Amino acid sequence: MWNNIIASTFVGLLAVTLIGCASQDNGSPAASPPPATTQSNQSETGNPAFNPLPWMATKNTTRINTSDPVEAAVFISRTLWPATSESNRPGGVILVAGDSWQNALVSADLIHHPINGPILFVDENGIPDLTREEMMRLKPTGLMSNKDIQVIVAGPVNDRVMDDLNSLGLKADRIEGNTPAALAQAIDDYYAKAAGNNLPPSVIVGSLDSPEYTVPAVNWIAHMPEPLLFVNKDAVPDETTAALKKRNGKANIYIIGPESVVSAKVEKELSSYGKVVRIAGNDPYLNAIAFAKYKDTSNDFGWGITTPGHNFSFVEGKSFMLAIAAAPFSHLGKHAPLLWTDQNQMPESVMTYLMSVQPKYKKSPTEGPYNHVWLTGEEDLLSAQAQGEIDGMLEIVSATGEGHGMPGMEDENQGNESSGHVMSK
Repeated sequence: MWNNIIASTFVGLLAVTLIGCASQDNGSPAASPPPATTQSNQSETGNPAFNPLPWMATKNTTRINTSDPVEAAVFISRTLWPATSESNRPGGVILVAGDSWQNALVSADLIHHPINGPILFVDENGIPDLTREEMMRLKPTGLMSNKDIQVIVAGPVNDRVMDDLNSLGLKADRIEGNTPAALAQAIDDYYAKAAGNNLPPSVIVGSLDSPEYTVPAVNWIAHMPEPLLFVNKDAVPDETTAALKKRNGKANIYIIGPESVVSAKVEKELSSYGKVVRIAGNDPYLNAIAFAKYKDTSNDFGWGITTPGHNFSFVEGKSFMLAIAAAPFSHLGKHAPLLWTDQNQMPESVMTYLMSVQPKYKKSPTEGPYNHVWLTGEEDLLSAQAQGEIDGMLEIVSATGEGHGMPGMEDENQGNESSGHVMSK
């Protein structure tokens, strides 16, 4: 009982400390997020009501505690870019409309260096207040190789967005694209120019129609310079063909998804432009796992995570915009691939994968290595039970089955998901 009380108190103090630290911003606007707008600030009794914290942690997990992509993008930005000095400000911010997963997905290629900035969302009315406040907190430095541009607007947006940016005094640029395939091609060109006319030879190709199979690519294109290009199940758009032709027949093309979403016919057509490799699983969970495990040793493409000591980003399996908002978790800090999960528990395939990379120590848990997970979404998408289960599967355990400091005594908490203390609303 006392252990639970102490652990719960520690998690609460940790969350409060995170918010307090985030608010010290050397003169820039307050970094701590405002109270959630979905709850009243006062209860029916007249006492202050509980506002959910934007971050909630267990010993091996950290939850971004919102299911709204606009809020999630802002909270993630505040987590990764403290903006307390020039060294930890982003070079730029990427703005994209939140009504197209395809456009938002390909825009994640711009997160990587040299631009080094978060995706933030706009809507049909222009720039939401939270997004506007976050841009002013970040004060992006701009990139010399990209004409000191501070904000890149990707794809179709409301005309008010550019007007708002001008009024804020931020130097902005637009990347046009009337279709997702056209925007993907334009972003491929734009990134290459911003990076010193350096066109990456490797590309990922994904389905325009199946986000559950394509979205796991988002963390890699945010982590490394390789872009994402789109295809239909049985056809390659002209814009994708044009982007591949620029690789002069030497492209490394990685299809993400099984033949049910990107056909063998398309795979054969793509082989005209270089080497083609398919990375696939029979369902969306296995597909994401296959992408997290894959490594091309000839050019170091791919996460190749098959051993302990890594980070993962977990998102509920149909929350595609939240997954895109969380893409920067692969760019800074504990670089992480995306895995899908369910609301109340991990699918068996995901649990099996986590078990295969569970950390094990020889003498003491201080040896490491350690695993960690970012969770994005409130309990309506990822329950406290699910967070506790994931926390338990990440816990470092003894390789011999014995506890540390007590020779011959089995560690009762090894693999025990109840050892994760989860704050819930």
